[in-house]
Amino acid sequence: MSATCLASPRPILRPRELPRWLAVIYTVEQVAAVGALILLAPFLAVLAVLIWAISRRPPLVAHLRVGQDGRPFWVLKYRTMWDDGTGFSLPDLRLVEYITESGCPAKMVRDPRVTSRFAQFCRRHSIDELPQLIHIARGEMSLVGPRPITAAELEEYYGLHASEILAARPGLTGLWQIMGRNRLSYRQRLRLDQFLVRHCCVRLYLRVVWRTIPRVLTGKDAW
Repeated sequence: MSATCLASPRPILRPRELPRWLAVIYTVEQVAAVGALILLAPFLAVLAVLIWAISRRPPLVAHLRVGQDGRPFWVLKYRTMWDDGTGFSLPDLRLVEYITESGCPAKMVRDPRVTSRFAQFCRRHSIDELPQLIHIARGEMSLVGPRPITAAELEEYYGLHASEILAARPGLTGLWQIMGRNRLSYRQRLRLDQFLVRHCCVRLYLRVVWRTIPRVLTGKDAW
């Protein structure tokens, strides 16, 4: 891993004091995330083995993202994209592959890089994002908040609004996930993230969590 990859993609912002209720929720989230990781450990291990067996590549990928107050961190996901070459290749024994920039400006309905039905299922039902419970346990992410994005996305799509979005802890789910997800443009996503940061309260937090459940179960607007 090069020093360039670990360099901060933008200046560190001055941390802001958290509302009392949000600080309590963050603490509860961390405890709950640790408990969930312990309970799900066998399931997560089986998923990792299946992905490794199908792709012959590291089951986890880590994308460099910008977190709260502009701090960069590596966001973990299960691998759902790989080449479908028919030739035999030696298995990659690494656990994680680190990628500084990844993805397309907009997610394609049928991404040619997703060559497995198992991978499609994991993406549609957000199973690939379960490793991000680790980030909640470490205090890098929250259950509800703006999704962590790359430095390039911040510069191109968020501009002057970037500091406002980065004032909040990135979330595993949020308003854009329950109000259109992959159907939405970056402009719509920005507006929803702004609304979430500006108007976040216990009621909105619980509403997002509650409405996320059917979205995950049905896989609506996800690909």
